[in-house]
Amino acid sequence: MSNAKTASSAVIVVGSVNVDLTAAGTPVPSAGETRTGDRFALGLGGKGANQAVAAARAGATTRLVGCVGDDIFGIVAIHELCEAGVDLGELHEVDGTTGVAHIRVDAASGDNSIFVIPGANAALTPERAVASLRAIAPGAGVVLLQLEVPLETVVAVAAEATELGLTVVLDPAPARELPASLWRDVEVVTPNEHEAGLLSGIEVTDDASAERAGRWFLERGVRVVLITRGAAGASLVTSAGAEHLATVAVDAVDTTAAGDSFAGHLGAALAAGGELREAVTRALAAGSLAATRVGASESIPTRDEVDRALAARR
Repeated sequence: MSNAKTASSAVIVVGSVNVDLTAAGTPVPSAGETRTGDRFALGLGGKGANQAVAAARAGATTRLVGCVGDDIFGIVAIHELCEAGVDLGELHEVDGTTGVAHIRVDAASGDNSIFVIPGANAALTPERAVASLRAIAPGAGVVLLQLEVPLETVVAVAAEATELGLTVVLDPAPARELPASLWRDVEVVTPNEHEAGLLSGIEVTDDASAERAGRWFLERGVRVVLITRGAAGASLVTSAGAEHLATVAVDAVDTTAAGDSFAGHLGAALAAGGELREAVTRALAAGSLAATRVGASESIPTRDEVDRALAARR
């Protein structure tokens, strides 16, 4: 992929904004039961917000297109995004509730169950998102998309971004069937093993199956496929061939925002004009570091932390 159009440019994130409400204890209450838990946390979440925080912490000028409600959780989300340095000029406040993820964690096993209430995220219509994209596209080079807002919005934004000459990076999560037209507007797709398998129908278990799954995306018009594979790193698949890249070895404790950290740091590196392989290496390190910390946006590392981790590995 060409870096000429993205050198030293901003990252635009179009996606969801949630507030995470996490309660942990052992055992998790069963139906009709009340128990005393061990801890509670309230923090910023949603794949769009997480990726915006990651891109900002990676050093990119970052603009977020999304929706929050006119409730207390909207205030919390705005505060956290501002603290991270994200430009919120196109974050829309709408009537109703901000998106919420209600998370219950078994403190002994780490297993969790989650109710996600989309709330204001459903108000990010194609018309609203495309108008916002046009308003802030000057000076930008990369658009990050996910699938926690209406699918028709993702399709419309990808098409418009392509028309504007922006690099579209799609994190296809949560995985679902996608229209053929979307793939033609995606330059980089970043599924994990599970998502790559669901979308392609090819179970990803090793390098060879990752390459086969990657070629499924290429056949549909995607230019660069990055299948993230946890501790095994990532498989980079293009028309020129496949390469399997290692990540920084860590003791993972919570992978909640690892994929979002990967996406945000990848977008920032590409927007800065970085070479693709180097950008992926940085993104992998960022995802690994996020997995060493509990929580969503609060677990995402800075550019300096990624620099130190990569230097230590060498």
